[in-house]
Amino acid sequence: MSPSPYKPITIPKMVPTSICGAASTCRSLKQCPSPATPSFQISHQPKQKPNFIATPRHKSKFNPTLVSTPKWSPLQRVAASALNTIEDRIIKDLLEKPHPLPKTADPSVQISGNYAPVGETAPHHDLPVSGSIPSLINGVYVRNGANPYFDPVGGHHLFDGDGMVHAVHIKNGQASYACRFTETERLVQERSIGRPVFPKAIGELHGHSGVARLVLFIARAALGIIDATHGIGVANAGLVYFNRRLLAMSEDDLPYQVRLTDNGDLQTVGRHDFSGQLRSAMIAHPKVDPVTKEMFALSYDVIHKPYLKYFYFSPDGKKSPDVEIPIDGPTMMHDFAITENFVIIPDQQVVFKMHELLRGGSPVVYDQNKTARFGILPKYAKNASGIKWVEVDDCFCFHLWNAWEDAATGEIVVIGSCMTPPDSIFNESDEHLKSVLSEIRLNPTTGKSTRKPILASTDQVNLEAGMVNKNFLGRKTQFSYLAVAEPWPKVSGFAKVDLLTGKMEKFLYGDNRYGGEPYFLPKDASQMGGEDEGYVLCFVHDEAACQSELLIVNASDLRLEASIKLPSRVPYGFHGTFIRSEELNGQA
Repeated sequence: MSPSPYKPITIPKMVPTSICGAASTCRSLKQCPSPATPSFQISHQPKQKPNFIATPRHKSKFNPTLVSTPKWSPLQRVAASALNTIEDRIIKDLLEKPHPLPKTADPSVQISGNYAPVGETAPHHDLPVSGSIPSLINGVYVRNGANPYFDPVGGHHLFDGDGMVHAVHIKNGQASYACRFTETERLVQERSIGRPVFPKAIGELHGHSGVARLVLFIARAALGIIDATHGIGVANAGLVYFNRRLLAMSEDDLPYQVRLTDNGDLQTVGRHDFSGQLRSAMIAHPKVDPVTKEMFALSYDVIHKPYLKYFYFSPDGKKSPDVEIPIDGPTMMHDFAITENFVIIPDQQVVFKMHELLRGGSPVVYDQNKTARFGILPKYAKNASGIKWVEVDDCFCFHLWNAWEDAATGEIVVIGSCMTPPDSIFNESDEHLKSVLSEIRLNPTTGKSTRKPILASTDQVNLEAGMVNKNFLGRKTQFSYLAVAEPWPKVSGFAKVDLLTGKMEKFLYGDNRYGGEPYFLPKDASQMGGEDEGYVLCFVHDEAACQSELLIVNASDLRLEASIKLPSRVPYGFHGTFIRSEELNGQA
């Protein structure tokens, strides 16, 4: 087989514009100036497997693990070469190159600046610390993100990248850092073949070229060139520590278990199906009840019925039977909520219509003729007969921060960030995106709803990515800690919002400094402490100095406690969690 033109990314290349349009000079750690002093502000079922796995041949440039070479028959080698030629000469050159990419699928926009990928970093110990790490913080903060292994050769959306987990281990006031790719079935095969062979769900699957890439994918799978029977997901979005396992997730596949080693490293154990109980994908935001320790989850399908299923796990990992949720068609279901007794299931206006590919469009569609609604289902329901749907006009929440039952009114209170336009993350729009922190009240008796902004109009800012104190998940909460996504989609700080009064305090990172999701770590692992007694952890990157760090901020008064300087650049990413030392001691 001839040498492949597809190369793994070694050092992020200089690109013309960042995701928000500003030029970026941040390239590699060696090219960065010395870190600048930060400036902070506080303001108030299996088919036949192909002959794929072979004897290990060489090590990856990124990973210490060995890389296999495909063990193809002569016929498969000829077919693989022919399909590669079809992809390069017809799909790329004839179908894609003549058409300009939308910003939502343009690599020069989606993965530029500090959104650009990085290589793996082996454990670095005894990191420089400014201030003092609180003595109560012992464990590891892990955060997931999309980090493409190969240079994009066509359309690429930020969500398409391979999963990489960044880990900061903290013990007795000292810290170490490491980052590793999650070794998904997809990544292992592509790295072995030497080129991307699985379609990118958002960046590539649009229009007629998207149809062509789907046909190419089906052909490669049918000929045994790739194995798609064990998942094609990227595991780049969520992280949860459940039943003694750290699970990396994206809603296109089963979770992947990642083990945290004693020396501060990360190792992929493999695709985790809960001992054969889980046979479908699971969304990236399962909910762990702080009282019962059960984990609740959804699974959606964009092709086949049932389009949506609900299930839960006991604390020791035993899965409940699936409950099929009746919806008219496949719907974007990135998140949901739980209360003490119910699960709250959003059926909103961003839907999947695969036939739009044939019309030259995106299969992710904003359906303006659909009325958004929320389903209220008892947690332990055996079927969906008891679900109660409540309509909420013009509502799309990509994330829901919490929900609880209001005993005085009989309503369900849902806290979420409502986005307009709803599909602007996936489809190019001239309209400026707004993400409004909102209180949504659902009345299961009358079927009526109300929705109102929590912040005053004069305080309105985009608030996306964050959380409440997880010890109070599903119960009435006063505070939420959310990313200030300004200038969109960069994060210039985080806000502590009083959900009852609308009061907001901001912690701003300073000029040319941006971060991601703020993670709230309670001081106490139980529910004994006050709701805002704890710390906010967040990765922050100084784009001028090209220096990344982990900040630890006192959640009560927004006072900076410590800054941990990191040995390499941490790209802006998605969601994380914290695993306490006592939990790690029992890791499976």
